[in-house]
Order: sequence, then structure tokens, then C-alpha cells
Amino acid sequence: MPESSRSLRVAMIGYGFMGAAHSHGWRVAPRVFDLASSPVMQVVVGRNSPAVAAAAAKWGWAEHSLDWREVVERDDIDVVDIVTPGNLHAEIAVAALAAGKHVLCEKPMANSVDEAVVMADASRRAAERGIFSMVGFTYRRVPAIAFARELVLEGKIGEVRQIRAEYLQDWLVDPEAPLTWRMKEELAGSGALGDIGAHAIDLAQFVTGDAIDAVSGVLRTFVSERPVLEVSQGLSGTSSAERGAVTVDDLALFTGRFRSGALGSFEASRMRTGRKNALRLEISGSLGSLSFDLERQNSLQFYDATARSTTHGFTEILVTEPGHPYLSGWWSAGHMLGYDHSFSNQVFDFVSAIDAGLQPRPSFDDGLQVQRVLTAVHESSNTDSAWISTIPVPAFA
Repeated sequence: MPESSRSLRVAMIGYGFMGAAHSHGWRVAPRVFDLASSPVMQVVVGRNSPAVAAAAAKWGWAEHSLDWREVVERDDIDVVDIVTPGNLHAEIAVAALAAGKHVLCEKPMANSVDEAVVMADASRRAAERGIFSMVGFTYRRVPAIAFARELVLEGKIGEVRQIRAEYLQDWLVDPEAPLTWRMKEELAGSGALGDIGAHAIDLAQFVTGDAIDAVSGVLRTFVSERPVLEVSQGLSGTSSAERGAVTVDDLALFTGRFRSGALGSFEASRMRTGRKNALRLEISGSLGSLSFDLERQNSLQFYDATARSTTHGFTEILVTEPGHPYLSGWWSAGHMLGYDHSFSNQVFDFVSAIDAGLQPRPSFDDGLQVQRVLTAVHESSNTDSAWISTIPVPAFA
């Protein structure tokens, strides 16, 4: 990082699984990329003192706090990074923006369209003062995904006609897996649909540069009760004999109609036995196709329909060259990146946009668009409606 860089002091609210990933991103990004502003991991915030103190020590935060409201008002904080359950996103983000802090908020942006609208409105007002916000759809920062977008927008696959996007996991196949906040509607908003389906929705729109304007879908909960998690001093948990209700979906299936006329099929499952973290995207066009699988995240499959028929077939592109997105900051050509690198790439994009005085993407308006799709899928499933329209928002750039 340049010697003349200024400090950008960060407060992270929350410290669970995403807290570990975001901490890694803040810690590593300034050591890989040349940033005009150098992130400083100032304070991490949680509700349990021993647990948040342990997180601060483990991940490299200078201090810890139990009061997010006090932290967002502090003069020595420039950025608020929100990695809490979804029910807290709106309140924290709006307060932080009003206090003049830049905001990075994990996906899905909110638990409802109403909350997302409030957040997007607050984001637009803050941007007029040079205060910016971004949603943490981190998979946009996988180099192969960013390169796929470049190829689509360059016209390499022609007119986009069909999109298939799916995110498949199996960590809830066991009916004795404990009940966590991700299985409670009041905390998470939705289940597989919002937790991982939001990523599939965002990537389909991001890579194509198009937006979904109507959906038809169904949601299903296969295990309706699970063992309640007993927490000991906030540090660890075990399953108890008591069982609680699962109030979100285990599986979401829906079709989506894009503004361009393209059609998409989507699946989000935490019950797909044998699939650990399979985020897959395939885009078919008039001149070719692209296919991506997160479990093989350093490669992209490309089919060129304009080549002579005797050479037809999907070609594997290793997205590991310095000319590919983000790769110039990392290792020598041909060396692989992993899950954690995308969080550093995300910090690079976020901080670079702030330094340039530009709106980072995905913006809160982008997050609102995804929230509208999530809500429309819920409505379609609840009403057995053939198509539910999403409310129009500006087209993706």
C-alpha cells in the first residue's frame, strides 16, 4: 500500500461465520492491493462479551464493544461493516449512514422489501454527501464470475436467451441438525431462498446485465422442527432435547422472466444431499454458452457456437492469468485462488470506489432489486400464482 495512504477505520457489527470471512478481507486486502486508503480494523461489536473479545483477539481487531449504537456515532470510525442476522441490517445501516459512515452490508440486504426501500432511500441521501454503501454479494468478486460478465457484455455468446442458476448445499439434510437463527423467519427473513438463493439471483443479473421482472415459484420446508441449540456462555452450543419450529424454507424452486425476454430457472437448496457448496451458473446465448461452478471456482466453461462444427464442445478457461479480473494483485500466473480471496477483492472494490468518490456496486438499489425478487417468489409460492411481477427499478449498469 502507498506510504501516503490515509486510514479508513472500520467497525464490524457481528462476529459469526461471515465475521471471520470479512475480517480476513479487511486484514489482507491492503497487503495485496495498492489502496489510497488503508483499512484499520478498529472495533468488532457483539452482544456477548467473552465471545466478542475472543473474536477480536483471534481475527486482529484492536478492540471490542457490546454497543453498536455507541460505535456508529464514534468520530474514530469511518466504515461500518454489518454481518449480523438480517433482522438488524436496516436499523444499523440507516443509523450508520446518518452518522456519516460508509456501510458494507451482508446479503440479503434486508428481511423485507419495506426495510430494503428504507435502506436504499437512506443510501441515496448519504451518497449526496459523499457517504457510500454496498451490499456484500461477494461472489461477484470471484475472478471467473467477473470474467464471465466481461464476455457476456462483449457479446461473446450473442443474445442471452436462457439462464440457469442454482445454489446447492446439504448441511440441513440431517433432521437432528440444530435450530439456529438461519432457520427462524423473524431473524433471517427466509431460508434457502434468501440465504443462498439471493446469491444465485444476484449473479444471474450481474453477469447478464439484465434484471428479473417476474417470477413463478414454490418453497418447501422438509423438516419442520429441529433440536434447540443450547449455548454455554455464548461461546459454543449443543443440541438439547427441546425442539423448536423451523419457520423458513429448506428448498426454493422458481422460474424468472428477464426484461430482455430471456428466461431463467433457479434453485436454492440446503437439502441437496451430496452437494456442499455448489453455486452454479449457466448462460446460453445465440452464439455460445458459459458455465461456472463454485466448486471449481478457478475455471470457466465456454462454448463457441461460431466455431466450425468439428471443434464444437465446451472449453475450459483457467481464470488464473494477470489479465483476468483481480488476478494482477495476487500470485504468479496459473496459481489458484480460494473462497477467502473474494473477500479481499470485495474490500479492494469497496475502498477503491470510496477513494474515487464513486458509488460502489452492488449498491443498495441493487440489493433492493434482489429483495423484490425474493419477496415475489414468496408471494408466488403462498398464493399459487403463475407469475408475480417485481416492481421496476433502474436497469443494471
